[in-house]
Amino acid sequence: MPRTIWKGAVSFGLVHIPVALVPATTRQGIDFDWLDKRSMDRVGYKRINKTTGEDIDSENIVKGVEYEKGHYVVISDDEIKGAHPEATQTVDIVAFVDAKDISFLYIDTPYYLTPDRRGEKVYALLRETLIQTGKVGIANVVLRNKQHLAVVMPLGKALVMNTLRWADEVRGVEYLELKDEALDPDLAERELDMAKRLVEDMTEKWKPEQYKDTFQDQIMELVEKKAREGKLEAVGGPEEAVDRRSADVIDLTELLKRSLAAKPGKVSKEDDHEEEEKAPAKPKTASKAKTSKSSSAASRTRKAPAAGSKSSKKAS
Repeated sequence: MPRTIWKGAVSFGLVHIPVALVPATTRQGIDFDWLDKRSMDRVGYKRINKTTGEDIDSENIVKGVEYEKGHYVVISDDEIKGAHPEATQTVDIVAFVDAKDISFLYIDTPYYLTPDRRGEKVYALLRETLIQTGKVGIANVVLRNKQHLAVVMPLGKALVMNTLRWADEVRGVEYLELKDEALDPDLAERELDMAKRLVEDMTEKWKPEQYKDTFQDQIMELVEKKAREGKLEAVGGPEEAVDRRSADVIDLTELLKRSLAAKPGKVSKEDDHEEEEKAPAKPKTASKAKTSKSSSAASRTRKAPAAGSKSSKKAS
């Protein structure tokens, strides 16, 4: 079942289409946690005064906009809240344009639009109209208190809404300051023919699944390999410290009990009570952190720490 993040309607003229918004993409990548290499403790973010180096409490932090070098205008939370656009739960189409006129540079985030509350027929009407006219709808929409420009377009039997970048966020080609040799080159016909032949030889159908994030694959292979070799570090302070061998014994006991139970996957209350009495006492936080339904190394490597990570915590 797709995850709906927003419900509202697509509106143009007097036409009203109840829709739900579903993310069309998912973010992949590897989370690198910051760790203190001396103790393997987690390292978090801190609010620090950049001039004095002192920690700052949240109540002493205000938001400011730099008006000129070294001079800021302070804006209150109420003023920021008042500037947010009113959420109308409407994808308000204000114009239709030729699909080919929208540059890829403006495309930001795609979402699927699905019909909601018996809106299937009018949903299909808009989709078929856009297909037959070659047009797309330009719309205003507010998502999570942020105003967006968007384009509504057909994709097969579905409608898609792509949020767009604003015009002042997209740099023109003149920003590149291309030389005349690039703007108006003197190309020989023979060179063009050879280039066209090369393009034709390399042309194939678009199959996005054949392209992989090799960085993520290589990092996870390395994590799996190190985990199999036993190169795992216990992370946490004194309260989270635990004897790994004890945790593994408890995991194995649980698995054996489940395997021998009359109904797989269930353990009687008496067995649960008996196990609690026999199991060695551990801090609650350690139990939650270490006890799992599977003791395979692969399941733990998804959370394996990556020591020595740099300023970014997110790699994609």
